[in-house]
Amino acid sequence: MVDVLVILDGASEPLGPRPTSLERARTPNLDRLGRAGAVSRLRTVAPWLGAGSEAAIPALLGWVPPAPVDRGALEAAARGIEPGPGERAWRVDAIAGRGGRAGEAETVAAAARLGAVSPAQRVHRIGGHRLLVVAVAPPVLPPASPEAAELRVWPTGVVPPRLLDEETVVVAAAGAAAGAGRLLGAAVVVPPGATGRPGTDLGAKADAALAAIAAGARRVVVHVGAADEAAHELDPAGKVEAIEAIDARLVAPLAAALRERGGTFTACPDHGCDPATGEHCGEPVPCLRWPAVDGPAGRMTEREVAFLPVVDPPVAVPA
Repeated sequence: MVDVLVILDGASEPLGPRPTSLERARTPNLDRLGRAGAVSRLRTVAPWLGAGSEAAIPALLGWVPPAPVDRGALEAAARGIEPGPGERAWRVDAIAGRGGRAGEAETVAAAARLGAVSPAQRVHRIGGHRLLVVAVAPPVLPPASPEAAELRVWPTGVVPPRLLDEETVVVAAAGAAAGAGRLLGAAVVVPPGATGRPGTDLGAKADAALAAIAAGARRVVVHVGAADEAAHELDPAGKVEAIEAIDARLVAPLAAALRERGGTFTACPDHGCDPATGEHCGEPVPCLRWPAVDGPAGRMTEREVAFLPVVDPPVAVPA
């Protein structure tokens, strides 16, 4: 039987007096699974790591990072960018205003400035405010300018080891999930129209996941980044809309296929992201599993699992 995992990137939030996005969202398909399944409180971000997809997604795939993960390596692997001998990849973010993400024109200009400062570094635009520099030495940054976006270089870190095989299929846009899956040894599918943002083609992701199930995959992981991106953009309504779209256009067809063919279904955020601040949070997240093994039935919300014991995700056995 196949095990399906849907990762709702950034969908969780700190619990307070007001309803969270998961509580506000209308999710009839997840709710139906929760009534026949079980909910739990899952630690996806190890206490020694900062909250982010580079820490949480590998843990959900079966590898808990012992130290901060090399985000540049994830981004390069996600896009099939191969550093040459002695080279490595660095993730660089273009920042504008008061720590906000730079816009399209500012990021294009930042990439040009970064490429011009040293011919020894190759600069790739990898979506939004994100850049990737491939070189032997750490990126050489251009002089700071009040008219230009600030450039921030992510530190290097540990690289996920090869623990999985191609019986695990990761369906995702080109980004941290695709990179982590590829480095860990899984088969990775980036469907056309998968952007990692609100408006991503959820139908294409559902089709890719259903095709992997039909082909006999042992585990299928589908990552959707839309809720996280909406939260970063301080758009609480957009975050709720993204969660509702995942429920209707991704969870529904996958659940129907599993009811017909047999299998297990798990859904959870990789970490939280507060739409009031745009910041990640690393508290344990609500997790839903169907059919039930252990644990109470319920909705996949922060309040529903607040008083449950915290559990850790299972560790992968090397392929």
